[in-house]
Amino acid sequence: MTMAVIDRFEGENAVLLVGKNEQQVIFPTSELPKNLNEGDYLRMNISFDAEATKNALNESASLLNKIGGNRP
Repeated sequence: MTMAVIDRFEGENAVLLVGKNEQQVIFPTSELPKNLNEGDYLRMNISFDAEATKNALNESASLLNKIGGNRP
């Protein structure tokens, strides 16, 4: 579990200070819960999605095959 604090808002983005080192991360406000304010803390659960990764790799391989198939 990673902690972050909202440092500020810039247009459609929030500047989050993430982790113990408070690394700045720009994050779209549309992906955050509503009605947050500067100084609010967030718990972030980041996990690996093997299925989405596999699907993306398959899709990119398919597109590369199509492009390669059109070469003379």
